[in-house]
Amino acid sequence: MKTIVVMDSASRAGGGLFAAEQGLQLSLNLIGCDVAIFSLFDHATESDRLSWSPLRPRCFDVDWPSALGGSERMRSAIMDEPGDLIYRAGLWRLPSRYSHEWSYSKTKPEIIAPHGMLDSWAIRNSRWKKRLASFWFEARHLTDATCIRALCAAEADAIRAYGLKNPICIIPNGVHLPEERIWKQESNNRKKTLLFLGRIHPKKGLINALKAWKEIEARSSKAGGVTEWRFVIAGWDQGGHGAELKGLCDDLGITHETIDAETWVSRSDDSASKSSVIFLGPAFGETKSQLLRQSDAFILPSFSEGLPMAVLEAWSYGLPVVMTAHCNLPEGFAADAAIHIGTDVDMTVRGLNDLFAASTSERRAMGQRGRALVAERFSWPRVAAQMKEVYEWAVGGGSAPPCMEFR
Repeated sequence: MKTIVVMDSASRAGGGLFAAEQGLQLSLNLIGCDVAIFSLFDHATESDRLSWSPLRPRCFDVDWPSALGGSERMRSAIMDEPGDLIYRAGLWRLPSRYSHEWSYSKTKPEIIAPHGMLDSWAIRNSRWKKRLASFWFEARHLTDATCIRALCAAEADAIRAYGLKNPICIIPNGVHLPEERIWKQESNNRKKTLLFLGRIHPKKGLINALKAWKEIEARSSKAGGVTEWRFVIAGWDQGGHGAELKGLCDDLGITHETIDAETWVSRSDDSASKSSVIFLGPAFGETKSQLLRQSDAFILPSFSEGLPMAVLEAWSYGLPVVMTAHCNLPEGFAADAAIHIGTDVDMTVRGLNDLFAASTSERRAMGQRGRALVAERFSWPRVAAQMKEVYEWAVGGGSAPPCMEFR
């Protein structure tokens, strides 16, 4: 089966969507799908081309209108590509129109994966741009799709709330399980690390997290309190939000510093830093892996997610997770692999206090339950097999796979 995949970015510039789709498409290729990737060119394209091997994404310069990712060369190349099915990852930019044009003109099926972009919070963000895109091309694109992929039941509900009646397949993101972590015995003078790793954006809830951090820091210096921990924030800045967070630290009186991620993970003795919060900037590849292995817990205080790769990766490394219900991973709470926090400071304080009060063995057991959950439900071979079943149904008809629901 030949599948055409249309993305806005085939590089780390695409954030979690890039990581999720790269894992899925490489896994589909391994089980017999002939995958052709089409993407827009961005600042990190050249750095990440080889990571797609043996796939070879075709990337095109943006021309006009640049704000919507217009590229006539990309459109022409997609229209000339033969295939059995087209798969669009993401929304609200002109590659959606190109994907829809291919499907409509060739009377071939299209599957759309919004990756959380139809959630109510996401719809409110950059509302004017999305209204323009909807009027111009996105509304018909969505309505005509053969199937829409939801990452979880909550996203399926958001798709229905948006008014769409298409068949929906519920197929999560996945991760590759790294080698199991060997925990070292903790030393008394070593600070534990609470890690955030992802896009530095207002929707991630880091303002609440820092306010909660300060409140706990001010209230407690007891053993097991925040004085034994540091908060490490790693990720790529979007729209200058990182500077806003550092300014908030200054306003709250939180000691902080900025250190390059590679420098941070290479340190053999982390006692040299006395700061309470560390900003690392982006972390990729082996640096990201080392950062996860060196951390003790993970936090995602987000207001809106599809299904976050960051949490799945944290669990795969055996980390306990602190997260909101908006991360759309209720399985984590049910498996006692995560601590629930709300989207306010008070509930974040309570959740962090629960984490800090847990013993080392309790935290590690929570992380191991998360790793077992990933192995059972979120491994790439399992996810790719589900996606291929949907492809086969879309192309050939017959009985719908169990992951599908109809209006």
